[in-house]
Amino acid sequence: MDQAKYDQMQGMLNKLEDIKNSQESILDKINHVITDLFQEPDADLEKAMEIAHEKASNNVEHIRDAMDAYEIKFNKAQQA
Repeated sequence: MDQAKYDQMQGMLNKLEDIKNSQESILDKINHVITDLFQEPDADLEKAMEIAHEKASNNVEHIRDAMDAYEIKFNKAQQA
């Protein structure tokens, strides 16, 4: 693999990692809101946060899957 291709693929992996970290940060913030709702219950907000948490969790899972698949391609390309 030439250096330009290596740099491009490594850059993509770095971006995917950044996206995953951002999604995990969103999950953390949603969890803080959910925890705060124990003090000040609001059924509508609780429902919205449950939905947001589920979607953010799914995003993290999809991004991890994409990263794993891309990393396999990256590793194979390095060996070629």
